[in-house]
Amino acid sequence: MAVEPQRQASIREYDDTEGYGYPGDQQSLRSRWASSRVSDENHHQFSRSSTPTDDDEEVDSGGPRDLRSIPLPMALKRAVRQVQQMQVPVVSRKESWKRKKAKSLRILRDNTREVLCFFILWRKSLQKIGGNFGGGVQSFFIFLRFLVLLNFVSFLLIAGFVFIPSVVFRSVGTGLVNSTGPEECMDYNPNSQGLVLFYNYILDLLSGTGFMEYTYMFYGYYNNTVVEDRDFSYNIPLAYLLTAVFYFAFCFICITARLGTAARVAVAKGGHTVGNYSMIVFTGWDYGCLGDQATKLKQKNIHYRLQVDLEEQSLKKRAATLTLVQKVILYSLRVLLFFVALGLIIAAFYGIFIATNFSQERTDQDGILGLIFEYLPSIVITAGNFVVPLLCDQIALAERYTPSTTVIVALIRAVFLRLVSLAVLLYTLWRQITCEGDTNSGDCNLCQYNYKVYPCWETRVGQEMYKLTLFDFLINIALLVLVEIPRRMVVDNSSSKLAQWFGRQEFVVSANVLGLVYGQTVAWTGALFCPLLPFINTIKFVILFYIKKVTLFFNCRPALKTFRSTTSTFFFLVVLLFGWGMAMAVMVYSVAAIHPSMGCGPFRFFPSMWMIVPNSFDNLAEITQTFLFFIGSQAFSIPLFVLFCVMLCYSVALSSVYGKSVALLRAQLKLASRDKQFLVKQIEVLSQQLQIPKHAAAAQD
Repeated sequence: MAVEPQRQASIREYDDTEGYGYPGDQQSLRSRWASSRVSDENHHQFSRSSTPTDDDEEVDSGGPRDLRSIPLPMALKRAVRQVQQMQVPVVSRKESWKRKKAKSLRILRDNTREVLCFFILWRKSLQKIGGNFGGGVQSFFIFLRFLVLLNFVSFLLIAGFVFIPSVVFRSVGTGLVNSTGPEECMDYNPNSQGLVLFYNYILDLLSGTGFMEYTYMFYGYYNNTVVEDRDFSYNIPLAYLLTAVFYFAFCFICITARLGTAARVAVAKGGHTVGNYSMIVFTGWDYGCLGDQATKLKQKNIHYRLQVDLEEQSLKKRAATLTLVQKVILYSLRVLLFFVALGLIIAAFYGIFIATNFSQERTDQDGILGLIFEYLPSIVITAGNFVVPLLCDQIALAERYTPSTTVIVALIRAVFLRLVSLAVLLYTLWRQITCEGDTNSGDCNLCQYNYKVYPCWETRVGQEMYKLTLFDFLINIALLVLVEIPRRMVVDNSSSKLAQWFGRQEFVVSANVLGLVYGQTVAWTGALFCPLLPFINTIKFVILFYIKKVTLFFNCRPALKTFRSTTSTFFFLVVLLFGWGMAMAVMVYSVAAIHPSMGCGPFRFFPSMWMIVPNSFDNLAEITQTFLFFIGSQAFSIPLFVLFCVMLCYSVALSSVYGKSVALLRAQLKLASRDKQFLVKQIEVLSQQLQIPKHAAAAQD
């Protein structure tokens, strides 16, 4: 019975606490508490007039503290909940209607949220992956889902403004201007003449040539159609260009928003802070892990993180004790290995350059040999992206950096190789299209581009991006069928030491994410020249999700040496942003600098793709032109720029204040830890002076 007064006092304390959330209700709460004590003699441990219910929390503006946030035992919380459910408040009709309305809205909101959860893409699969392999591996599949949704929404944008209008208005519209160019530049007919064998259709499907070249898949099939009616007009070339611009802007906004979230998480969790070991021990456990295997894996993961931190600290201490001669030898070794890695990367670039030139010079080959020549740049790029990073990983280990620095250096080299290899391919195509940049000489003098080799150069660039996307997808399937499954079967069914030493393949999150970044960069680069490439990339990523899932559960074991999760998410999004920037640069240069093909595409009669914008601007109404001129004038742009500068200065000042606050708190934590260490040492000194045994001192503590 001694517990009853304590429980009653605790309930009264909860009522008083919630009363602060309702101004003017403190008096009524106390009066109802008194009346409740008189009326409920048999249940004196409960207060029937406790705080307002959850419905009141939805109505009143100053909501009370949540019951879960009150530091009470679970039994007392259950008692308070029973009291809340048992109370029958006397309220007016208006108040009762408000409560019923708030309760109905809350139930509707909860039901809607539960229904929407069923439409979340791969929700159960992601929960299963996170429960069995932890949040690190789950982050890869979440990133893959983000790219699937990004490509699908982008495809809807392109289909709604370019693809569907082009199909509908193809036969009813008229051209913008008449052709005045040379006849040689107008000669473009990709359709095959005569009988075509069946296997040639398969080769055309794989290479994007033949019947595939003159379809809505590529740039060359779209017309410069303009539909004009009394109440309706639609300009296909303008829609084509503006859709590409909005497509890139939409992707940039999505990546920036996700990058900001990742940056906030990274800053909040911090990197090498004081008490990092305590954070790993007490907050590093993933309670989503299910099963003994996942639990042991998480234990090994935490063990590795502690080992990495301790090893980094020991390496820093060892580096601080190096002599001048040892430092010179170490830095000389790192410089030498850096040039070795750089030489491997340059050799890969040179191989891509040679393969692209060789492939473009033999475009007239037919059959299987012609298909091999078509895919030669893709084969060399994929081989370089597979072999060179493996060698760079071994070089990074020999450079004797700290473990985290070793991973970062290897990743930077892999990112540089993947993105620049694509840039080398584009540079080689640019040299051949523009006659090495001199459009007024040689084969480029007549049409301002090499019309003999590339009668429709935009389609040719789109075909290269199409082949890179398709070849990357086929390589993933081939690795699953020809490498990963046989390796798992050999390891599981063979007892030889060599097979057990190799073991199952590790699921390395960083390498897989870089593959996604490379594929998305290819899709961005080719979106202007192959408008349906985002749709192909969506299908590719959807199938890739299930391929990686099968690989993860049946063929691979998660890597024990994982990258830091907070750093990796931010790093991968930054790499994705670099890929977007490279693709954006390609689009801007193609739109503004290179002359469009005169025999194909929606911009065939313009000196540049961008000229459609001022041409369409001249056809607008006078009021619209005045408004757009005002937006582009100094009277609008200067105040807008000043406003942005003020907002930027405010954000920088606010972040600086927060940074100083965080630094001050960290300094206080460091001082507190030093004070504790000092007190422990003083206790040891006093115990030694007083000759008190250690076990007695521990018993007193």
